[in-house]
Amino acid sequence: MAVNHTLARRCGLRSKQELLGKTVLDVHPRPLAQAYMDQDRQVIEAGCTIRKHLELHLYPNRRRGWCLTHKTPLRDESGAIIGLVGTSHDLGLADEVHPVYRQIANIAQRIRDNHRQPLSLNELAKEEGLSLARVERLFQRVFHYTPRQLLLQTRLNGALSLIETDPERSIADIAIECGYTDHSAFSRQFKAFTGQTPMQYRLQCHKTEPKA
Repeated sequence: MAVNHTLARRCGLRSKQELLGKTVLDVHPRPLAQAYMDQDRQVIEAGCTIRKHLELHLYPNRRRGWCLTHKTPLRDESGAIIGLVGTSHDLGLADEVHPVYRQIANIAQRIRDNHRQPLSLNELAKEEGLSLARVERLFQRVFHYTPRQLLLQTRLNGALSLIETDPERSIADIAIECGYTDHSAFSRQFKAFTGQTPMQYRLQCHKTEPKA
C-alpha cells in the first residue's frame, strides 16, 4: 500500500510506484520472503508487535546486510486488524564520535574477536568496570542494538562466510567453529535469521549452471 524510496532501492527498483501492489515474494529471494511473510502473518493473526528483530537482508547485488525490524498491526476504529506497518533499521558502522563510544568499544571488539568461544557478557562488563545493564544501555545508544545481538550477528556472519568459501566443510564443523555447541540449535537459529537452513544457503551459494 505504501513504501519509501529506501525500500525501492533495496529491491533494485527505480521508484516507489514499481513496488506498490507487489508482495514480498515478488521482490525478495524466496527463502527470505517466506520468513517475512511468516512474520506478517504472526502480526496480523495474533495482533502482536515485533520489536527490534535482528534479521538478514540480501541486496540486489547479493551483498549481505543486517537490520533490526519492527512490525506492528494497523487497526480500524473498531479495533479490528486491517493490516500492518513495518520499518527496518539498517545496521551500519558504529558512531565512533559518540561521547560514550570508547566506553564500550573494547567490549564490542572482544565480542567480535572471541565469538568462537563461550562468552560471559557480564564478565566482559565487569572487566571494563561497568555493570551489564549500563553496557546494554550504552550499546543501544551507539550501536542501536544489544551486546547479545552483536554476538549473534558476528557468529552468523562467520558461519555465512565459511559456508560461502568452504563448500566441502561440514555444517556441524562450521557450527562449532562459530561458537555453537549444539548443531540443531545452530541450524534453527540460522534459519530464523536468514530464512534458510545452512544447507539450503550452501546449495544456493554453490549451485552451478547446467552444462549445455
